[in-house]
Amino acid sequence: MAKIPKNLSDKDMLKNFVEEPTLEDVFLAREKATEKKSVQEGPASNINIAYLTPDIVKKLGKLLLELKVKLYDAGIVDYRIEPRLEGKQIILVPVETGRKR
Repeated sequence: MAKIPKNLSDKDMLKNFVEEPTLEDVFLAREKATEKKSVQEGPASNINIAYLTPDIVKKLGKLLLELKVKLYDAGIVDYRIEPRLEGKQIILVPVETGRKR
């Protein structure tokens, strides 16, 4: 066994010490990597929805839900939404695909 040198500073004593990463460190690193990835993959990275603000998405979602309820009341449960451009307006049209209530 080697002799322990005396009168060393804390920095000198821990000079060659390498701390192993704890489970907490591993999870924090993964969380940060996931956050960076989600920020990079946000709406701005997808050119198809880059111009849709969260407010517009919220309003559109409410209107689509309202349309779904109206279609259900009319007995239509199986449909798809087709977007159309008419002049300067974008129109979402529900198209029946078969099944009725």
